[in-house]
Amino acid sequence: MKDVASRAGVALKTVSRVVNREPGVRPETTVRVLVAIEDLGFRRNESARLLRTGHTAAVGYIADTWANPDHAGVYRGLEGIARDHGYLLYSGSTDSDPEREERLALAMCARRVDGLIISPAQGSHDYLASEIEAGVAAVFVLGLPELVRADAVLPDERGGARLAIAHLAALGHKRIGFLGEPAGHRSLTLRAGCAEALAAARLPADPAWLTLDVAGLAHADVTAVFCADQERTRAALRALGPRDVTVVGFGDFELADLLRPPVTVVSYDPEQIGRTAGELLLRRLAGVQAPPRRVEVPVRLIAR
Repeated sequence: MKDVASRAGVALKTVSRVVNREPGVRPETTVRVLVAIEDLGFRRNESARLLRTGHTAAVGYIADTWANPDHAGVYRGLEGIARDHGYLLYSGSTDSDPEREERLALAMCARRVDGLIISPAQGSHDYLASEIEAGVAAVFVLGLPELVRADAVLPDERGGARLAIAHLAALGHKRIGFLGEPAGHRSLTLRAGCAEALAAARLPADPAWLTLDVAGLAHADVTAVFCADQERTRAALRALGPRDVTVVGFGDFELADLLRPPVTVVSYDPEQIGRTAGELLLRRLAGVQAPPRRVEVPVRLIAR
């Protein structure tokens, strides 16, 4: 750094500010420092930085499954935030296995990541309590944590359900079903939103219709079905075959607009979820001590 300071004609502290992206440096001075860094091939000593600050400038993202394109979208959003702020982003996946999630999360903590972004599997997340207490920041995406307090970023699920049911009611449907998991945060929230919207439209909310599974869908006495995610939307289309049942999905998916008939969806931006989660994580790492936040990103109906 001394060589860089000498080449750029600035103080050593100025070089430190530029390298660490701190405010208070004039643009023209920043350019001189960056040119000197490039000319000299300077690389920051991350081991020394860790010893000095206690931070590794590394964060981890744990995806539920890479088979779901939402998780790749979240990763892209996180990657942009990490890159812009000088963080290294590690990643892994759990295939919806809570034990694998715990092992992976604790392995990343053992390697001194500053924070974790987790798309949670079902089950308890209290294994993170001691890590959070020790200073590891944690943000959950696309699902809520169980038995631990942490920030979370989700699509507006209840609002999405209301949009879907209102759309189907406007088309004249009176027997509307919901296809989701028996439990799980998203299905429970979407199911509650469906019940609210059906009541508002003065339509029947038959418990059997609101607890459909793929096996029972082909024989259900419904004219329309709202599906909890892309996987269930595709499963519904396969199960229904030529039956004249309108399908609306939560979450857009590739080729949905090219099917015949095309599939109406409630859409959200997973990259926005990733960016929002990254920003929340950075605020925690900067020392923000506010109570855990639940942020819901907007959704919109794409009628096809």
